Amino acid sequence: MRYQDEFRDAELVRKLAARIQETAQHPWVIMEVCGGQTHSIMQHGIDQLLPETIELVHGPGCPVCVTPLELIDKALAIAALPNVVFCSFGDMLRVPGSSTDLLKLRSQGAQVKIVYSPLDAVRIAQENPHLQVVFFAIGFETTAPVNASAVLYAQKLGLQNFSLLVSQVTVPAAMHAILGSPHNRVQGFLAAGHVCTIMGYHQYHAISQKYHVPIVVTGFEPLDILQGIFLAAAQLERGSSLVENAYPRLVSEQGNIPAQKMIDAAFEPCDRNWRGIGMIPASGLKLREEYEFFNAENRFDVSSISTRESDICISGLILQGLRKPPQCAAYGTLCTPQHPLGATMVSSEGTCAAYYRYTSKEG
Repeated sequence: MRYQDEFRDAELVRKLAARIQETAQHPWVIMEVCGGQTHSIMQHGIDQLLPETIELVHGPGCPVCVTPLELIDKALAIAALPNVVFCSFGDMLRVPGSSTDLLKLRSQGAQVKIVYSPLDAVRIAQENPHLQVVFFAIGFETTAPVNASAVLYAQKLGLQNFSLLVSQVTVPAAMHAILGSPHNRVQGFLAAGHVCTIMGYHQYHAISQKYHVPIVVTGFEPLDILQGIFLAAAQLERGSSLVENAYPRLVSEQGNIPAQKMIDAAFEPCDRNWRGIGMIPASGLKLREEYEFFNAENRFDVSSISTRESDICISGLILQGLRKPPQCAAYGTLCTPQHPLGATMVSSEGTCAAYYRYTSKEG
């Protein structure tokens, strides 16, 4: 398959791994931001090809994983109401709230529907004017354009029964938070290729200069990831801190301008809580004032929600790259994909789920 098979060529993989071995003469800690990259690393055993001098740590680039518990509990409260159809991507249905999840609510009779686009939720609202239809709008900059388009389209249609429960977050702010932490170990980044297809990578220059870290825009196939690691390691060895694009077949510096304009039309920056991490200033997107009518948090009375996190789940430390799943006492025993304690074990992009699927539970 074009743009897949050639990026999984075993001989090229071995040659590039050897170049990394030759280049990385000192110990370096590199973080891959995106959960999709984490799964590719574990699936293809890329971490096993690296020299001991390269340590990969896994970042917070899993939107399901960082959706704050209070918002999940609000989703559960709204979904349990009569005359509400709650629409979500499938990953969110098994993410645990304080006491239950959306899948269990559905089994108890709540109208919880899996959709593949927020525009599906708009269609459901059109077809059911007597019901309130809510879409759980989570994600990084990759999902923001289509979520914005749903709001713009709903307004154009004059829908009175459609709203969004918004948990949009942005990658650069999270990178600032990680690098600014007194506990930070990260010395270089593999930037998330999917996010950069939308937003470009011009905003990363300021981060690399401020914190003196190399940032390499990286794809998801084995050769993509190894090339990103090689370029980051080469920069670290020579003391550089530049932004490089190792994913030029899809990413440009300026990104997708029409998509960015659509985001800006519907959303504006805001502070946002990240599950397991806490408040990160200016790390989220909220609906602009002219679209507040479509804000589900205002439409439904869910302001008095109280939350309770698991006492033993360390997903917050994992999302910051400070721990790895096998270092959690619950990993593989009390916490499994069938009975997750945290979102990192549920999501298709979650670090714990990747370790559980592709390695032994002992790590």
